[in-house]
Amino acid sequence: MRRAALGTADISFFVVSAAAPLTVMAGVAPVAILLGGIGAPAGYLLAGITLAVFAVGFTTMSRHVRSGGAFYAYITRGLGKRVGIGAALLALVGYNGMEIGVYGLLGTTTADTSRALFGLDIPWLPVSLAGLALIWYGGFRSIDFGAKLLGVLLVAETGILVLLAAGVLLEGGAHGLSLGSFAPGAVLVPGTAAVLAFAFAAFTGFESTVIYRREARDPDRTIPRATYIAVAFLGLFYAFIVWTVIQAFGAEEVIAAATADPGGLFFAAITTYVGPWAADLMHVFIVTSVIASLLAFHNAINRYALALAEEGVLPAALGRVHPRHRSPYLAGVAQTVLGAVIVLGFALAGADPYQQLLLWVNTPGMIALMVLMLLAAIAVPVYFRRTAHTEGPWRTAIAPVTAAVLLAVAIFLVASKVELFTMASTTVNTVLVALVPAVFLAGLALAQRLKTRRPEVYARFAEEPALPEGEEVPCPLPTPSSPQPASAPSTPAVPKPAR
Repeated sequence: MRRAALGTADISFFVVSAAAPLTVMAGVAPVAILLGGIGAPAGYLLAGITLAVFAVGFTTMSRHVRSGGAFYAYITRGLGKRVGIGAALLALVGYNGMEIGVYGLLGTTTADTSRALFGLDIPWLPVSLAGLALIWYGGFRSIDFGAKLLGVLLVAETGILVLLAAGVLLEGGAHGLSLGSFAPGAVLVPGTAAVLAFAFAAFTGFESTVIYRREARDPDRTIPRATYIAVAFLGLFYAFIVWTVIQAFGAEEVIAAATADPGGLFFAAITTYVGPWAADLMHVFIVTSVIASLLAFHNAINRYALALAEEGVLPAALGRVHPRHRSPYLAGVAQTVLGAVIVLGFALAGADPYQQLLLWVNTPGMIALMVLMLLAAIAVPVYFRRTAHTEGPWRTAIAPVTAAVLLAVAIFLVASKVELFTMASTTVNTVLVALVPAVFLAGLALAQRLKTRRPEVYARFAEEPALPEGEEVPCPLPTPSSPQPASAPSTPAVPKPAR
């Protein structure tokens, strides 16, 4: 891999781009306003606060675990190898679900943009297949190439939203500016639970900062900084933009406008306060926002596949790194082929690219990643109880336990409101939600199979990687045969062997 290639800003671009801020705002925020009224902006703040608390323990683990497996490595350290292997399979399925479904969105948004700007109707499937090839190439190139590309695309999509907000603020909104969206009476309404479900979904992908550890400069500092920057930016930015759109129409009128045309709410606002040319730009930048999200998730998936290939769980070929670009190029090929098979399968079945390819594939992926966060939050205090360390109780116990409780509530909210995400029947929703525990159970079965038939793979699963020649661990770890006493906190002891 290309070492020391990514700084804090580069990693932040990857994870914020995965969340697709413009697509989330223009495509999903109007529904949140419909459900939660003018208190919708507070839902995004509450979700951001919850995930910031989760990030405390999560980033603390990143200083103690150098494995490229990120989620599954942390979970293995705390909850054992069986649960870790289950988490690894859940991560693969979750990130693939989050990416592959979005090819349907790419097809529909490109078709909508073509129709709005040029009056041309284009089929979605060729666009989605072209997107697969484009994203493969972006992942094939070096990681710093991807970071630069995502930086440009992210500036474009956030810039158009800032332009909208500036226009509304300069004009003073429809009836003057008001902070009524954050009053308790506006927030504590029955629709807030649904808003929170949408808000948590809007952050999906922020946790992938740790996947880039091997390619980061000074990862012990870069990874936590990028994680906090991503969470803070998304939480504050989402809340601010939704609030400005409410101001653009007025507290009473915005609900009627969202009801009449939810998909056109942001376009109507920017046309009124900035101009029709800005609405045309927004159409274009929504397409580039989707492309940026696809590339960010593609890179994350490739690195998970690389780590699992190095572990011996996936075929060794997926662990090959390109000699020039230093990218896991065969993992990228495999992920692209998988995406093409699923996209073509939905197309041959006559499925709708948005309501079925996007929503039915994306939703279980989103729930899977939330379950991974919950398992990671639980693993943090368990790990640090068994390990001598110098970290404080806030980082190792209070914050992760609090995050685990809040994430459990968030998962319940999403599962209970899943029909809002899928627009499907009860039967379909039951299958989609059940896929997540089914995949995890399949991972536990895989763990047992590895333990029985390939014990050497099972034994070294999620072990700390060997350091490159000439590099030393900043705080050397003792060997399991000679653990350090608890009275020597400056040299952490190796945790007890995972179950």
